[in-house]
Amino acid sequence: MNRRYLVTGANGCIGAWIVKILLDRDDEVTTLDLESGRHRLDSLFEVDRLPEIHARISERTGDVGDLEDVRAAVRAARPDAIIHLAGVQVPTCRANPILGARVNVGGTLNVFEAAREAGTSNVTYASSAAVYGPAPADRAVKENEYIDPKTHYGVFKLANEGNADIYWNDHQVPSAGLRPLTIYGPGRDQGMTSAPTTAMKSAVLGAEFTMPLVGPSDFLYVEDAARAFIASADAISEGAHVFNISGESTTFESCGELIEDELAGERRGLIDCSGGVIPIAPNLDDQALRSSTGYAQRTPLSEGVRRTMATFERLEREGRLDLRDLPDLARGAGEA
Repeated sequence: MNRRYLVTGANGCIGAWIVKILLDRDDEVTTLDLESGRHRLDSLFEVDRLPEIHARISERTGDVGDLEDVRAAVRAARPDAIIHLAGVQVPTCRANPILGARVNVGGTLNVFEAAREAGTSNVTYASSAAVYGPAPADRAVKENEYIDPKTHYGVFKLANEGNADIYWNDHQVPSAGLRPLTIYGPGRDQGMTSAPTTAMKSAVLGAEFTMPLVGPSDFLYVEDAARAFIASADAISEGAHVFNISGESTTFESCGELIEDELAGERRGLIDCSGGVIPIAPNLDDQALRSSTGYAQRTPLSEGVRRTMATFERLEREGRLDLRDLPDLARGAGEA
């Protein structure tokens, strides 16, 4: 295909998978992150491929909250599409809403402004199911229902969707904003809904872990999320769209049971759930995404859990399993 992409926030879990998929299909990739860091991307490749992979990425460091940094990245990349993932998550926005607004809203405005100036043909950006409030779990919610964000993060994402619409109406910048909920899989190690992935990693290591969440949610495998962003970046050439992405709607308790199912008998009983219910619609309808972009992924949670734990087992055997989301285990490994 040989298209050119600028990926902001490429050091995050979805970004790492997007970069992997784009490189696997021989596209040109420029990344923009606040600081250098490739441990999530590196974990997706065999060790002997890493020099080749690193050489194929044009890596830039910069702040999406700084318009000049974003402009410089766009000028360097000359992208056919921008996939914008850079942002700070719910805990940071709660603790420091001023920073959250600067990065999540100001940074997204900077991306749209730079895209407008450069004539970039698509901006696909990370919105979030956090724009929703509580909703029944027994039916899938469409994009225009139950809009009632309960966090600064959700309010910021809703503002981005509105600004994207204005950039299309005023300047004809095509865009797609994608709304995932609980993303899990290799590389997911930060944010409020990272607990299922950390539970999988803990189980592989034979350690107990309590997910601090209960009740229903939508569980989306990270590779599926990455493919949805790429499909939107490739397919949307006009309009300002907002799409749900859905995986499998179930409960954190059921997810914990699936993790336990992957363990040998004597290691069962490691995973528990205890905490609050996420006040976000737990069942999302993504037919608009599928019909508009041709996106066709839907990894069952049982398969995604199996893949994730198999990846963690391989990385553990190779001495490459990252433990930053399990600081107690990381300290123990360092002392051993």
